[in-house]
Amino acid sequence: MEPKEKITELRKLMKAYNIDAFIVPSTDPHQSEYPAERWKARAWLSGFKGSAGTVVVMQHKAGLWTDPRYHMRGETELAGSGIELYKFGLMDVPSYGEWLNQELGEGSVIGFDGNVVSIAEVEKLKNAFQRKAITVVTQHDLVGELWNDRPGIPMNPIFIYDEKFAGENRKSKIHRIHERLKAYGADTHLLTALDDIAWTLNLRGSDVAYNPVAICYLIISSQEVRLFIDGKKIPADVKQVLETDRVVLSGYEDVVAYLQQLKPGIRILIDPEKTNCNLKESISQSSQIVEGVSIPFLMKAVKNETELNGIRESQIRDGVAMVKWMCWLDGQVGTVPHTEITVAEKLAEFRSQGEFFQGLSFGTICGYQANSAVGHYSSNPETAPTLKPEGILLIDSGGQYLDGTTDITRTLTLGNPTSEEKQAFTLVLKCQIKLATLVFPKGTRGDRLDAIAREPLWGRGWNCRHGIGHGVGYFLNVHEGPQRFREDNAVPLELNMLTSNEPGVYFEGKFGVRLENLLVTVLREVSEFGEFYGFETDTLCPFDLELVDAAMLSSDEQSWLNAYHRRVYETLEPFLLEEEKAWLRKTTRQI
Repeated sequence: MEPKEKITELRKLMKAYNIDAFIVPSTDPHQSEYPAERWKARAWLSGFKGSAGTVVVMQHKAGLWTDPRYHMRGETELAGSGIELYKFGLMDVPSYGEWLNQELGEGSVIGFDGNVVSIAEVEKLKNAFQRKAITVVTQHDLVGELWNDRPGIPMNPIFIYDEKFAGENRKSKIHRIHERLKAYGADTHLLTALDDIAWTLNLRGSDVAYNPVAICYLIISSQEVRLFIDGKKIPADVKQVLETDRVVLSGYEDVVAYLQQLKPGIRILIDPEKTNCNLKESISQSSQIVEGVSIPFLMKAVKNETELNGIRESQIRDGVAMVKWMCWLDGQVGTVPHTEITVAEKLAEFRSQGEFFQGLSFGTICGYQANSAVGHYSSNPETAPTLKPEGILLIDSGGQYLDGTTDITRTLTLGNPTSEEKQAFTLVLKCQIKLATLVFPKGTRGDRLDAIAREPLWGRGWNCRHGIGHGVGYFLNVHEGPQRFREDNAVPLELNMLTSNEPGVYFEGKFGVRLENLLVTVLREVSEFGEFYGFETDTLCPFDLELVDAAMLSSDEQSWLNAYHRRVYETLEPFLLEEEKAWLRKTTRQI
């Protein structure tokens, strides 16, 4: 069925269940940013494949809400579906909750699959609708009833993540979680986020594309540690290691019965942002629910010394792959026919040659010319343009290594850059340098740093359509909280956090520029005024000097760029062939 037909069939089911509006989010039972294929219900229903978006269907209207990264892509992929695009984040565009409040009458019924909607989201909806006496029902998975060939839950085997990479064993992590549980006044912790569980138990899997995690739940209590996972996913050697460390194993679906049978008086900590509402409803009424942030979510954001060393080493290998690819690309464009897809595949090939490589950290975003202005653009083999020796190529990519997760964006000219392209590139570079060189007092929040980093663009009357940066996992999810450089992030930066620095500017139908490095928060100074932090830039890859207007850079900015390029050359040169060394020497020349 086409999306329009699916919407028609969904409306029939809604009528049968007396549901006036049905919400289809992008999430799974674990509130994952990137769900396994089984839970991509919104994409199946609407045809919109972006990673973020919510569809709302009524009998006579349907809408999809997505953020600025996907506004252009949404218009294309929703064409002919009967679903209207709501460009959330723009002035005067209501949230889907506000829209429903306007559209629905007194006593209406809203439905969604409660297995994939968080407690926090349900509370927001209920608060928004209470004046109209709107009922919220969570027991129906209507898309699941229509989706005849829906994939099953992934059954890939898990594996033990070696302590020589993790830097801390699972017993130590569990002990630290127990200590923090006391501060919440709780004795049991339900963990639902897949990366939180993987980090806690030093386990990895492959159930979700690009994210080395497995579908499971975890209970940590004063009495036991119990992992809920399908037994078919546990190899014998992994089972032996877990049982030796006194991790009890139960079936994935058994978590509901376990929660229903909790002993009276148990105080269980759950994260309302990460726990689905149906799971909360399963918890025994004789227990006391404590709501708070998942403890491992906060712990894993601060990297230990082993992880920091791994991050630096993996960045060298990733930088070598990038330089080899950029050198190769210079010799190919205009000589050998290539598309966005073929050059992205070549970069993946170079990455795969690095030690400890496990795969890509996300689907490579490679956009040429106007496609470089499309947020989270995805190339189509049937429409991918052939690269020419002119114009802009933006490539956002990353690798998963046993000793780190990488994420890097470079914008390159393929020939004859225009003054407009150089101006945009240089302003974005100034934003990159501004954030990289900031010194700020301990306790400074991500939203404040985001605003400071945007200043060069704001001064030109331009803006970046997305947050300036996000936390990054360690052989885990490429997007990781709690810290971010975004206008709505109030989390202070802590020492040893790994965060991206990725300002950008995009001109629809023309071109876009984004430059991304990864930063580690470090101590810069201690004075009578307190502790002051700054950043260590760990990504090692040159910026395209052909796009730099040196006259737009201050002397300090030029000095930073020259020092960075000197470090890139000196660090990567020993791993390159003679031709590649010569290319890098020219590319990192001093300005």
